[in-house]
Amino acid sequence: MADDSKATNLQRNLTLLWSGRSRGRRGPRARLNVERIAQAAVRIADADGLEALSMQRIAAELGYSTMSIYNHIPGKDLLLEVVADVAAGKPPELDDTDDFRQAVRQWVAALWAGFQARPWLLLVPLDHAPMGPHQLAWLDRLLRPLLKAGLVGGQARAAALHLTAVVRGVAQISLGMSGAGKTEDGFPRSEAELTQVLGELINPADYPALAAVQAAESAEDLGDGEALPAALEFGVDRFLDGIEAWVAAR
Repeated sequence: MADDSKATNLQRNLTLLWSGRSRGRRGPRARLNVERIAQAAVRIADADGLEALSMQRIAAELGYSTMSIYNHIPGKDLLLEVVADVAAGKPPELDDTDDFRQAVRQWVAALWAGFQARPWLLLVPLDHAPMGPHQLAWLDRLLRPLLKAGLVGGQARAAALHLTAVVRGVAQISLGMSGAGKTEDGFPRSEAELTQVLGELINPADYPALAAVQAAESAEDLGDGEALPAALEFGVDRFLDGIEAWVAAR
């Protein structure tokens, strides 16, 4: 029985994500539909953050009753899934080149820019692989250069999901440290401020490796203002080095 219910929910989710309306509706398409609800939700999240998003707020935005919203999208979890897919938008057009590394970097830069433009997307919980048309389009776009690099089948999918998780993880850390100034208790909110404070607290005798890394970072040009933060760019490049070496060894 539980498996049947799970399959039914999955089918319902797929229907809403791909067709934009629930099954079982008769007559002409209603003026209120999943697409309009999702677009209104994106506007609210863009303006006031994910915490401001609710069925009641969407209903007020569109001039409908809250129950009308529920009739199209029956729960908050499903709403978030639809909204995240709509907000993801279309993936970038990658350069038609034999240099798979360049194409992957373009994709990573576009995803990073999307998270910077809509940081609330990082707060949407993920409990399964992408299913929506936009998210799958992003995955498809990344798979192309990975397949060109020599990966096959599940290897390419695993690499793509890993890269997605890396970009998302770094962006979440960046989001956690974002914001000007400090908290009410005076604790630093920017990553640079936190690094400075930790540098004053860390005893090199207790944390020799960490102290050495922080000292080196302080002396380096970390690429502020570049398209990607230095840590993400370094990680992506080393990941691509690994793919090249592994494919060559095969």
